[in-house]
Amino acid sequence: MSAPHPTFREALRFWFKLGLISFGGPSGQIAIMHTELVEKKKWIGEERFLHALNYCMLLPGPEATQLATYCGWLLHRTWGGIAAGVLFVLPSALLLWFLSYIYVAYGQVAWIAAAFDGLKPAVTAIVLTAVWRIGQRALKNGFMWALAAAAFAALFFFHAPFPAVVAAAAATGFAGGKMLPQWFPAAGATKPTANTAVIDDRATASEHTRPSWTRAGKVLAVSLVLWWTPVIAAGLWQGWHSTLAQQGIFFSKASLVTFGGAYTVLPYVGQQTVEHFGWLSTTQMLDGLGLAETTPGPLIMVLQFVGFLGGWNQPGTLSPLVSATLGSAMTTWTTFVPSFLFIFLGAPHIEQLRGVAWLNHALSAVTAAVVGVILNLAVWFGLHVFFPGNSATDWFAIAVCATALAAMQRFKIGVIPVVLASAALGVVKHALLA
Repeated sequence: MSAPHPTFREALRFWFKLGLISFGGPSGQIAIMHTELVEKKKWIGEERFLHALNYCMLLPGPEATQLATYCGWLLHRTWGGIAAGVLFVLPSALLLWFLSYIYVAYGQVAWIAAAFDGLKPAVTAIVLTAVWRIGQRALKNGFMWALAAAAFAALFFFHAPFPAVVAAAAATGFAGGKMLPQWFPAAGATKPTANTAVIDDRATASEHTRPSWTRAGKVLAVSLVLWWTPVIAAGLWQGWHSTLAQQGIFFSKASLVTFGGAYTVLPYVGQQTVEHFGWLSTTQMLDGLGLAETTPGPLIMVLQFVGFLGGWNQPGTLSPLVSATLGSAMTTWTTFVPSFLFIFLGAPHIEQLRGVAWLNHALSAVTAAVVGVILNLAVWFGLHVFFPGNSATDWFAIAVCATALAAMQRFKIGVIPVVLASAALGVVKHALLA
């Protein structure tokens, strides 16, 4: 018997909650979605979740936002996808706007850094939990374990480009699936269980998941109009050399090359916005990354901070606050609207290809590589949390991480209490040492 299909209102409440608790960058957010959607609520089946994740990992842009949009679309059609994507980003956007204003008006805020001292080790625990849970299901034989290990080694030790790792895994799955198909288990190969998910590999395909050229044309036309209307309006209103118009053009281009998440695109964005446009300084760029890491939502939200600072520092004929607000809105809009286009345009075709053997073999290899990718992020994050600045060991962070792991794994405590309690511990530590 499958779980009851959630109402649109139930889904709205979940996506809003997710937007409030999705700390830890893409790996942490994917871990939270997997725990909530697959394991607890059973709205999305394991194979469907991993199938969607693999597609999102191949796209430019924030993969966690795209995954939320994909799952929302599966559950409640186009409006479900829009609601999921918007609510995943909106809390972070509003909070980061407020923190950006506090930053430029009053300087850094100590309590935010204090709370993050507790959040960081908790997020490390969430990511490690995701590696374990996804790995148990995705790594079904020794070859899959080897692929995950190779992906981890390529990223961690050799700093290979993220797209190259994913592409190599897909090529391995495509070729290996033809020669040794038993090593590349296809989606849906697992035995049905008594309690299946609302949407899993055995569910009948809904009408809205079937591709059509008419629908694709409408999606493309509407998305392009929505994407570029604010940019064109800014150019006609403020001039094409104004900060607002330049931000719209630049971040529209950046949204098409952000493969591999925020950390892979930040060097490019930092160089262009600091050295070419002069919208902010290098120090401000690093401070913006810190602020983005202290807020829920995608880490790529740091680009909103860049847009805010660019508008504040180069307001033109507008007041600094108005210019900064418009700059942050323009940056956020042009960063995320393309992601909705990629999902609504491509997801129906990806859904139709779920039964195609060669694609399933390729994606099973990508799934194994994704385990290595998440492990790489967990180790990278953990090293920075437990050994900040290559200095002495942070035993407080290790203790919080171990406690959070035990709370979630042994005592099955939810993510929200763990995150809130960890942040509170960080504030208490700061107060005691002040």
